[in-house]
Amino acid sequence: MPFNIDLHTHSFFSGDGVSSPEELIDTARRKGLHGFALTDHNTCEGIDYMLRKGLMRPDGLPVDGFLAIPGVEVSTSDGHLLCIGVTLPNMKGYPAREVCDAIHERGGLAIPPHPYDWFRSCIRESVLKTLPVDAVEVFNAANTFPFFNRKAYDYAEATGLPMIAGSDTHHESSIGTAYTILETDELTLASVLRQIVRKNRLVQNPLTPRDKVRKTWNNWMRLRWRHRIKMKKEWG
Repeated sequence: MPFNIDLHTHSFFSGDGVSSPEELIDTARRKGLHGFALTDHNTCEGIDYMLRKGLMRPDGLPVDGFLAIPGVEVSTSDGHLLCIGVTLPNMKGYPAREVCDAIHERGGLAIPPHPYDWFRSCIRESVLKTLPVDAVEVFNAANTFPFFNRKAYDYAEATGLPMIAGSDTHHESSIGTAYTILETDELTLASVLRQIVRKNRLVQNPLTPRDKVRKTWNNWMRLRWRHRIKMKKEWG
């Protein structure tokens, strides 16, 4: 059965995200997604939040037919690296190879996001070639230029690495703009992780100009005061 999963999303637990996990889940459901990976920047606090609120299960099963997947986007010393399927301690600034090893030790997948987009802290190809990554994000809806996605696709095709697509949403309105269609028998964390490293269909739509402006504004201005107010109300 095909399951639509957005493998790159951010909540207000990221410094540049504005939406709560509940808002992401509600909008994702309305858009026909079956799940998403929460990959906030350098923190798994959002994962703790979802577990505490009953939005995610520690055994990797869906909640009310929707699968929230643990993850994190690590700002390694070599560029950004997605950890999918497990949580990590704060490894910001560690070499990408050490982060890959930590991900694999915990049973997760290491996936470079937006490679070749040198405006957005990508891992350069010279380093990428040395890393034991499990797949490549070949379509990032927020990439600066379409050319960067094409380069990522060419790299994955040349190396035989599996491919994923993600929205890189920082606001619930753009979740599911791009996503990966995973053909699995069941909607569980274990089955999703097994299928990611196989051949999958991708839905590839770029962010709208409005969403790109919103993302850039959030990233530049770092509306942390707003995040703190929201998290205090929601997280307690």
